[in-house]
Amino acid sequence: MDLQSIQLRLRECIKNSGIPQNVIAKEISVSPQTVSKYMKKDIFPALDTLAKLCKLLDCSADYILGLSDC
Repeated sequence: MDLQSIQLRLRECIKNSGIPQNVIAKEISVSPQTVSKYMKKDIFPALDTLAKLCKLLDCSADYILGLSDC
């Protein structure tokens, strides 16, 4: 699994959550602009932030990292 595929899965989880980006940002302690960059640019959150995102979005880190299909 390459970085672009991981980023695509992260974007998919954020989009499918239905949670507004500003709410996500507040809950994981980043700026709304940072969440927007996760969605539109080739940046990836730090591991601690990824863990917070997975918990908030109810999305498996294994899925985002390509280690499982669900």
